[in-house]
Amino acid sequence: MTRPPYEDPEQPEAERPGPDLPGYWDPGWEPRPPAGPRPPREPDPLAVAVGNASLLGAGYLMLGRRWLFWACAVVTVALLRLTYSTAETWCEVLLLLWWAVMVAHGLWLARRHPAAGPRAGQRMLALGLALPVLVAAGWVRHDTLDIEDAVAGARARGDCGEAVAAQDGVGFRHRLAAAPVAARGDAVVEACERLDTAAGYLSTGLTGDLDALETGFGRLGAVLGEPGNERVVGARLTDFLKRLPTEDGCRTMDIADWLRERESGPKALDGPSSATAARIAPGALKECGDALLADEQWVNAQDMYQRLLDEHPGDDRADDARGGIRKAGLAIQLSDVRSLVTEAESMSTGYCRKPAKYAGAPAYREGKSRALFVGDTEATKYTDKLPEAWKAGDAADAALVVCADETEAGDVVETCQYRDHNGRIGSVRFNKLAVRVKAYALRTGKLVTDRRVQMGGESCPGRLGYFGSLPSRMAVTPSGADVREAFEPVVGR
Repeated sequence: MTRPPYEDPEQPEAERPGPDLPGYWDPGWEPRPPAGPRPPREPDPLAVAVGNASLLGAGYLMLGRRWLFWACAVVTVALLRLTYSTAETWCEVLLLLWWAVMVAHGLWLARRHPAAGPRAGQRMLALGLALPVLVAAGWVRHDTLDIEDAVAGARARGDCGEAVAAQDGVGFRHRLAAAPVAARGDAVVEACERLDTAAGYLSTGLTGDLDALETGFGRLGAVLGEPGNERVVGARLTDFLKRLPTEDGCRTMDIADWLRERESGPKALDGPSSATAARIAPGALKECGDALLADEQWVNAQDMYQRLLDEHPGDDRADDARGGIRKAGLAIQLSDVRSLVTEAESMSTGYCRKPAKYAGAPAYREGKSRALFVGDTEATKYTDKLPEAWKAGDAADAALVVCADETEAGDVVETCQYRDHNGRIGSVRFNKLAVRVKAYALRTGKLVTDRRVQMGGESCPGRLGYFGSLPSRMAVTPSGADVREAFEPVVGR
């Protein structure tokens, strides 16, 4: 809208100059021409190329190609996401090729523009966008490579803890700018985690669980099969082997046998394992033998001691093993003797039927040896009256085992007259008690005495007790002295 011409209010209307008169001045605005299409931008090819080098598509905005800018942004984000998620080198190569295509395409488009030429402002703007992006990407990539070097160095030293700690420094920026490099560190961490699991199984194996031991070694072998893991696997194996022997000799022996007899695996595992098994086996055999001996598992104890002599004849523990075999053998003999003595209830049972030796028994010496009295229950009722100094409380203290047969009538002592229940008088003969005895030297199990002893005693009592009719023969009633006198020759007293 055009403003009216300026009029001076002091000047009479007749004297005011008109548009056709000299001196006329109109302070209004000339009408603007109608708006037309924006003139094309004048791009700087170098600025466009540098703007696109930022991967932000800034060069396309300088050219006024907004649709190319958005298309470039979509492709760039997709490639960055692909690189981040797959962490493959080919993705990085593809991203680099895309970067080169953007730079070249922007330069080509800018050079085709008729008004292309140097523009200082555009160059400064492009440089301000591209330089921080490229410098940040380079610095992050360099930092990622430093972390990778730290992880690789720790793995080379066999230190999984240090490797994991170094890889903990990797963040989102590292995985975006150098995903494959970060992924190599992740692989080391993953291997260390698998080794942690294997170490857990090996620890369980130290309790005697051989299945867990098998699983642990299988996992060590799997990690060892991957290049570069030799040191970290070796470190975990060494940690396990250092915990041997265990506090239980028999458990240690089971583990040592397993290490030696397991199926052939990688030399890096079998070599140290076999060497450790050879190192701990002698001591484990000795300790296991001692433990079995204390638990009265004498046959198994003998087996352990004998293995020590057979497999390690020059070991310093050989003399101890021989002593252990002797102790176990004596314990076996003593156990057998005790069992036979318990079963001896007659001349045809237990020890009396099958005499056995106990090499640890005291030597038989006349006048000083103690004896175990076994056999017929009636006979042993009398031997119980013998002096305590003659008797042994257990087979371990006895020098003799005296077997007593059933008692029978011996020599006639005297004949006495008694009136029966009907008032008739009859004669009753009183006989000594005769017992056949066999005495065996316990140390050798050989027979030293085989004789028939007779025990005298009180006869013709004033009052005779009986059932039914008057007996014609009765046994004397031996006193302790009578029993002692009868058995003195048997025990050598």
